[in-house]
Amino acid sequence: MDKHFQPGRTTRVMGIVNVTPDSFSDGGLAYQVSDAVARAVQLMEDGADIIDVGGESTRPGATEVTAEEEWARLRPVLHELCQVLHFPVSVDTYRAQTAARALELGAIVINDVWGGLADPDMFRVVAEAGCTYVWMHNRNEPAADAFAALIEETHRGVELALAAGVRADRLWIDPGIGFGKTLQDNLLVLHKMSEYCALPYPVLLGTSRKRVIGETLGVDVGERLEGSLTTVALGVWAGVQAVRVHDVKQSLRTCRMAEAIRDAKGGSSS
Repeated sequence: MDKHFQPGRTTRVMGIVNVTPDSFSDGGLAYQVSDAVARAVQLMEDGADIIDVGGESTRPGATEVTAEEEWARLRPVLHELCQVLHFPVSVDTYRAQTAARALELGAIVINDVWGGLADPDMFRVVAEAGCTYVWMHNRNEPAADAFAALIEETHRGVELALAAGVRADRLWIDPGIGFGKTLQDNLLVLHKMSEYCALPYPVLLGTSRKRVIGETLGVDVGERLEGSLTTVALGVWAGVQAVRVHDVKQSLRTCRMAEAIRDAKGGSSS
């Protein structure tokens, strides 16, 4: 399988499978290999273009796991998805060693929530593999000017990735909603998403069930579908090329409806 996840004529949908006991939304639901595979199969049947598998929760306050524990969670699931089912798979990791192992098993995308900052060897691994790399914006503390920092740090991260040999045509960017940003920062970035999408790289947007939705609407994680779909629709309107979601079927329909309205031509007002 070609290690390339390309933008399409329509918004691509990345379905989430967390092989963790403590992820903020679905921790424990797919912790067993059979459950993770079954969830991946369901998401593909629901219309996902690719499955994003993570072995460590990245929610605020989550317990960090060792590289060996992360790989012990991922390896059997990746074997089933890549080697047996031949699904297109992305791996959510910031560790170069985990990325290298996942690519050897057949993953085609590395989705790095620290954009190379956590492990400087990540760019080398991705460059040598020639796979698709999702660079995500992240920082330890919120910035005084969140959107200006996002743009500046995205430019810097992209430059470092390209200098290390990551292919420009296999590089995606992600604004990192929920990472190193306050509630208002997250809302501002979403408001300005069309400006972020004007950068010369395809954008992956991950907002599904996140805290910004819960805090804005005052709802628990199990009641964030409508808020999540709103961000998907606005993201499509702004020009994102892919969305990372838990609820694939609903998100796919939202994408197609938003695309139809965005791309309508020749209509008359009534």
